[in-house]
Amino acid sequence: MTKNPKAKMFNKKASDPKNKPDEILKVLGLQPNQKVADIGVGGGYFTLQFAQTVGKDGQVFAVDTNREFLDFVTSSAEENKLYNIKPIFVESDKPILLEESVDLIFMRNVSHHLTNRIERFKQLKKALKTNGRFAIIEYRSNGHFSFHKLFGHYVPKETLIKEMTEAGYHLEKDFDFLPEQSFTIFST
Repeated sequence: MTKNPKAKMFNKKASDPKNKPDEILKVLGLQPNQKVADIGVGGGYFTLQFAQTVGKDGQVFAVDTNREFLDFVTSSAEENKLYNIKPIFVESDKPILLEESVDLIFMRNVSHHLTNRIERFKQLKKALKTNGRFAIIEYRSNGHFSFHKLFGHYVPKETLIKEMTEAGYHLEKDFDFLPEQSFTIFST
């Protein structure tokens, strides 16, 4: 497996029971044969979970701006004999997915890194199939002195809902079971 301490750290955090990965997967309710875009894969913990769930006839697009993360995910997929993951390296604002190609777009702890979020959300909307969903997990500020607040690594849930609405989405579900993050699911 490719060595990447940062990717391993991201996976350790994503898989930590206190961050409720099993509950997240249950809520998403993925089915065999579906197609998922994991935007900002980091270490790929959820990418691999999605690949197992959608099975060999489904597909997961692992999207990131960091080639080393994509190499790590590719190596992990090979090690786990998951051949339904397609890495996509992003280096511009150009569309990254084909129109009407995915059932779910999943973005975890990524929104705070995006510039022009409304435009990006509009662009990604084109990739969703009819009845497709867009799930966003994002850090909350969690008080006056939290790491996320001090370094701007969060977007308030209300801001995300407003931006997604402006981009043409409708809030479908809003969950509050994560200790440090908001979790919202949108539809078109």
